[in-house]
This record gives sequence, structure tokens and C-alpha cells, in this order.
Amino acid sequence: MKWFKNKYAVLALGLLMSCAEESQDSEVEALPYFDESSFLPHWMNPQRDSLKDFHKIPAFSLMNQDSSRVTEKSLEGKIYVANFFFTTCPGICPQMTDNMGILQQEYLEEEDVMLISHSVTPNRDTVAKLKGYASKRNVQSKKWHLLTGDREQIYNLGRNAYFVEENMGIEKTIDDFLHTENFVLVDKQKHIRGIYNGLNKASIQQLIEDIKRLKSQG
Repeated sequence: MKWFKNKYAVLALGLLMSCAEESQDSEVEALPYFDESSFLPHWMNPQRDSLKDFHKIPAFSLMNQDSSRVTEKSLEGKIYVANFFFTTCPGICPQMTDNMGILQQEYLEEEDVMLISHSVTPNRDTVAKLKGYASKRNVQSKKWHLLTGDREQIYNLGRNAYFVEENMGIEKTIDDFLHTENFVLVDKQKHIRGIYNGLNKASIQQLIEDIKRLKSQG
């Protein structure tokens, strides 16, 4: 009898450890939420009511390379990656565009994943200019929007919605140029779920893994 008691005690302990491990694995697999420029992670239950008031990407209205208007409603029910660039950038932008191209190829046939690139020189990056850039860089309109429009709206989105610039405690205005290599991952509910170095191949691979996690969670 004593042997049976010990046997079941060991089995019970094993089940408890297994449950604990599954719980830990599930926490590891979940992605955090972000709501400000320091990107301090918030680990939240997506079923909780508190998430309803958590930071989301706000409404916007911009034009893409096909002269089509793109708004937040265009991305309804989509996971998407956002970045900021300009077509005449000789430095980091070509490499960022190459890496967005990797994502385009990865998700070309998956309707629930989109890419958006905002021009930070919208006065120069007209729709026609974006169309030429898209053709040159093999940007597929069904998957990837190159966006132009009101400069103030774009800069406000970059700094106050996507938080793509590192916060150095310096107050910036519309006259201060926005230039960043960061890619931002947004879920289907318009919550920010990750930020990645758009110049780094390892970071892009991590982004792909994180998109898989979001997709597996519905």
C-alpha cells in the first residue's frame, strides 16, 4: 500500500510539473503588448476587458502607389508590418526595402498579412513616384502599400502611434526629420506586438516567427 501511495504521489508531482511547464511555455509563446516609445512590454490576457482601452493604431487616411486610398479599415482583420522610408534615401532605406521584400515573398499568398511603408518625404514621394519605385523594387500592390499623403499625419503616426523613433527625451516637431530603421508588428486588433531592426536579417527572421505566433492565436 505504501508503494502505491508513493507511486501516485510521484505521478501527481509529474502532472503538476508538466502543467507548470505548459503554462510557462504558453507565456513564452505569447507576445507582449506595447503602448509607448520605451517599448516596455505588457503581458496581457487578450480576453481581458482592460485590453479594450489599451493603445491601438488610430484612424488614418493615405494614398498608395496605385492611387487607392488606404485607411485603418483597409487593414481590418489583418496582421501587418509597418515601416517608414523615402524613395531617394541612399542609406538605410534600400536595405529595409530588401528586407520588406523578404516578408512580401514569405506572405505573398496569405491574405491576413500585409505590409505598409510610409514615405517621410511625401511632398516629393508623389503617387507617381511611389508607383515607379514599386515597379523597380517588385512591390506587389496586393501585399504591400507604399503610402504618401499629409506630412503631419505621417509624422504623427510614426512618433505617437507606432513609436518608431528612439525616445531620447528630446521634444520633436513636424520640422524634425523622421528617419528610422525600425519595423513594427501590429495584430488584427491594431495593437503593437513587436519592434524589430529592419536592417538585421536575424531580426527579420524573429519577426517571421512572431507573425506565426500571432497567426496561430487567431
